[in-house]
Amino acid sequence: MTQQTAEERPGIAVAIIVHEGRVLMVRRRIGEGELFWQFPAGEVEPGESLEDAAVRETREETGLHVSAVKLLGERAHPATGRPMSYTACEMVSGTAHLADDEEPAELAWVSHGEIPEYVPHELFEPVQQYLDGTLAR
Repeated sequence: MTQQTAEERPGIAVAIIVHEGRVLMVRRRIGEGELFWQFPAGEVEPGESLEDAAVRETREETGLHVSAVKLLGERAHPATGRPMSYTACEMVSGTAHLADDEEPAELAWVSHGEIPEYVPHELFEPVQQYLDGTLAR
């Protein structure tokens, strides 16, 4: 069995969902390094757009139906090297709940000032700028 490099593994699509002055965060059952809390995210499936993957992962993890507003940016993750994409999404319908009983352990709607309590490092700059603009109003 051969091991895949970060570039060969599917990219990760991340959904940034702001609703009523808060952003949705998910606590993973198993942390990734220091990171337990993160935005809804998962692997992009073959033939799927980055935006569609963010929408699908949100539905699978939280039960929320969202629509993609815009792609905020892409990068190689600084620790893992995996391709990452970040999509701003808006709620269409539903109530956030733990829809997947394997990955997420908890959900939280987080205010702008609370983000550093959940994420112990700086956010990807385009995501930070988007949240500064939408949550700090």
